[in-house]
Amino acid sequence: MNFDEFVTLVSKVKNITLPAEKSHLKMVPPYREDLIKQQAGNIANARKAAVMALFYPNSSNQTYLVLILRKTYKGVHSAQIGFPGGKVELEDKDLEYTALRETFEEVGVPIDYITPLKALTKVYIPPSNFYVSPFLGISKSTPLFVKQDDEVEEILEVKLQDFLDDKNLKTKEVQLKDKSQFNVPAMELNNHLVWGATAMMLSEVKDLLKSVL
Repeated sequence: MNFDEFVTLVSKVKNITLPAEKSHLKMVPPYREDLIKQQAGNIANARKAAVMALFYPNSSNQTYLVLILRKTYKGVHSAQIGFPGGKVELEDKDLEYTALRETFEEVGVPIDYITPLKALTKVYIPPSNFYVSPFLGISKSTPLFVKQDDEVEEILEVKLQDFLDDKNLKTKEVQLKDKSQFNVPAMELNNHLVWGATAMMLSEVKDLLKSVL
C-alpha cells in the first residue's frame, strides 16, 4: 500500500476500541493461558518494558513494518523475533518515551522521526517477568536503519501486504524446559516464524489495521 494512503487511513485508529485479548488469543500457545493465570499475581511486581510497532515508507513509498531478530544469548528471548524496544530506565518520563528511546537505540530511528498513534494492550511475559507496553507509530520519512550490534542480529523490513495476509499464519513446534512439546500459532514473516508474546501483539496490530484499511 502507498504510504500516503496508509497514513490517512491509519489515523482513524485513535478513535477505535482496542481488540485486546480477542486478538491476543488467536496467537496464544496452548499452555500460556494457564501459565498467566498461575502467575497473575506477579504482574504487580513485573519489570516494565515498552516496544514500538513502527510503520514507515520505503524508498518506493510503500508501507513497511520494522522488526528485529535478537542476538543469541543466555536468556529466554535469545534469537527471537521482536519489536524494537526494551526495559524502562529511570530517566524515562513515561512508557511511550521508553519505546521511542529503545527504537532509536536498537534500530537507529531518531525519536523526532516517530509519531506515536496509539498505546496498545499490555502483554505479560511469564518466563522473563516483563509487563510489556506496545505502541503503534509511524515514521513519515524513510529511516536509515542502524542496528545495535550487541543486541540486534538483523533488522527485518516487512511489507504491509505480507503482514496482513492470513496465508502467513502457521504453526511452530516448541519444546519447553520440561521437554514437553506443543504446536503453537505463529506468523511467517520474511522467512522467520514469529510466535509467543510478539505474535500476540502483532495480532492486535493486524486486527486494528484491518478495521481501518
